[in-house]
Amino acid sequence: MSRFSIVNYAKESYTELMQKVSWPTWAELQSSAMVVSIASLLIATVVYLMDISFRTLLENFYKLF
Repeated sequence: MSRFSIVNYAKESYTELMQKVSWPTWAELQSSAMVVSIASLLIATVVYLMDISFRTLLENFYKLF
């Protein structure tokens, strides 16, 4: 790769990030963060409940033998 193409790539990347990318507003970022936090808590709760139920099921199964 020549030096010109690297410099050209850097300039085009900068232009694209500054002029063509649609950056979210602060309110949109807060809203998205809240959705991700709630979804993460729900998924963690479901995994925890599954873990407890499988552990209980296996403990009862092993007691039979």
